[in-house]
Amino acid sequence: MIKQNYSMVTEFILLGLTDRAELQPVLFVVFLVVYLITVIGNVTMILLIRSDSQLHTPMYFFLSHLAFVDLCYASTVTPQMLVNFLSKRKTISFIGCFIQFHFFIALGITDYYMLTVMAYDRYVAICRPLLYGSKMSRCTCLALVAAPYLYGFVNGLVQTILMLRLTFCGPNEINHFYCADPPLLVLACSDTYVKETAMFVVAGSNLTCSLSIILVSYVFISATILRMRSAEGRRKAFSTRGSHLTAVTVFYGSLFCMYLRPPSEASVEQGKVVAVFYIFVSPMLNPLIYSLRNKDVKRAIRKVIQKEWLAK
Repeated sequence: MIKQNYSMVTEFILLGLTDRAELQPVLFVVFLVVYLITVIGNVTMILLIRSDSQLHTPMYFFLSHLAFVDLCYASTVTPQMLVNFLSKRKTISFIGCFIQFHFFIALGITDYYMLTVMAYDRYVAICRPLLYGSKMSRCTCLALVAAPYLYGFVNGLVQTILMLRLTFCGPNEINHFYCADPPLLVLACSDTYVKETAMFVVAGSNLTCSLSIILVSYVFISATILRMRSAEGRRKAFSTRGSHLTAVTVFYGSLFCMYLRPPSEASVEQGKVVAVFYIFVSPMLNPLIYSLRNKDVKRAIRKVIQKEWLAK
């Protein structure tokens, strides 16, 4: 009987952020603006880094990939969410739901290990400046970028397979604005122990491991900065560190709140608010946090504007 019911589930209904009809157009405009800022900011950052030879350094190479992952991460959820704001029936196909589920987890894990790689890059640059050129060679940088992508997508595939092993015999209403772990587990009518355990282990271990590497890196960075004699050198190093730690705090704090709690109706409702921060706010702010405070990026932007102005 379970198998028969399971075969009938061909789509899910996404309940979204709220069921208040009068708020749907307002939310559509708000999230459309946020998404456009995210796309423009991250695409601009990628193009700037690729076009300016002075930005062809490991730090900006990693930043360009962070911008790319953030762009893909937000795009996994936002288009479907915007369509649903203006639709009476907010549905997503069974296959579409699990494709979104896979890419969301894969890109999420890729994102926070990319942040880890960036922390390591800053550690080598500040604490081991004489060895920076040899330690951060082109081959090393390519390997450090490829590893998060590979690891993230393997994790996403494993989690998706485990979720597909569950049966969904109704209801099919997902109490969220995307196909996320906790609300899907609430809908499952088969034993979710294995999937829940895997979710806690993977989320907990990856978040703890990557965050620990970042924090340890910044302990050494802080100690090195405090020993610097140059006030200008300390100011520049603290500025870089502060930008990275701000982004890390927003992203990791919201992820811990989302995944390290047992799935329940209450946790799912709270998770909607938390999810807004790491899906929309973090990718939107990262170009500003990391780059617009950076003199090299400001110089590159002015260079492009002057070039366009002279071309006219």
